[in-house]
Amino acid sequence: MSPITSRRGLLFGTAAVSAGALLTACTSNEAKDDGPAANERPATGDTPGKHVTIGFAGPQADHGWLNAINDNAESRAKKYADVTLEITEGSNDTAQQIGQIETLINKKVDVLVVLPADGKALTQVGLKAMRAGIPVVNLDRVFDSAQAYRCWIGGDNYGMGLNAGHYIGEKLKDRPEARVIELAGLDNLELTKQRTQGFDDALKNYPNITKVARQAAEFTVESGQARMAQLLQAQPRFDALWNHDDDQGVGALRAIEQAGRDDFLMVGGAGALSAFQAIERDDGVLKATVLYPPTMAASAIDLARALGQGKGVGGLAEFEIPASLTLYSAVVDKTNVARYMPTGFR
Repeated sequence: MSPITSRRGLLFGTAAVSAGALLTACTSNEAKDDGPAANERPATGDTPGKHVTIGFAGPQADHGWLNAINDNAESRAKKYADVTLEITEGSNDTAQQIGQIETLINKKVDVLVVLPADGKALTQVGLKAMRAGIPVVNLDRVFDSAQAYRCWIGGDNYGMGLNAGHYIGEKLKDRPEARVIELAGLDNLELTKQRTQGFDDALKNYPNITKVARQAAEFTVESGQARMAQLLQAQPRFDALWNHDDDQGVGALRAIEQAGRDDFLMVGGAGALSAFQAIERDDGVLKATVLYPPTMAASAIDLARALGQGKGVGGLAEFEIPASLTLYSAVVDKTNVARYMPTGFR
């Protein structure tokens, strides 16, 4: 759910080659597998490589997506016979997280994977690790300096909005004077601005559609329910809703049910298991969700292992892993939800 530094003009679609699929071939001793989820594909091959100790430091898992980040990192590391994972408790206090990372540096781990609670505040400790000869995989929330990490991997907030807008646009393109509303996240976060900008840019391709209302929530069930209730009261008629986050979407759906409304379609964001299940049942307004995949943590472990073993990424000509990797924000609807179900977070 965190900001990235660039905006990419992604084409609308419901599937794409994932970073996780590419990274399953990071090292030459891995077996190929086309399974449904990056964190469930076999990660060990016939012959383990050089042993790598990976230090993992993330924020407190106070949100379903963040908890899934930790789970993906731990489960992925366990699939490797040649990886030891040193994982911190996780904290939203920047001073505490810096201290946890410094402990990992002092332990002389081979590689660090860091999802900073605050990218700007933790830049210096990233620089400290790099200067100590410990390469850093910066996960999602980006450090202020590219010198603070060897590789960045994360999601595409702008792409989320873009693909949500195109999905809704295609559904409503033949409806005269269509009206849409937006339930955003925290407005003081850059990621929220990027998601809204992508959504607005996509809607420009559909002159028959007007966004008539936008309300910011706080990525919680309670805020989602409260803000959605306000939107429903203020907007007696609209054709589609884009909700930035599936956790706050749980509350939004409660408000919709309480209001007895079923006269529009809803698109969510992030990829919660509850959203996937609702899409599969197809008995309500929620018809799709746009991914911000927590499987990026599993891929970060792949990248860290490759760094520690001096390997590149299978399928690419270079001897080294990329400097950055932006994941695709796929749209999941009834046509492909079964494929993504194993990646859904609680």
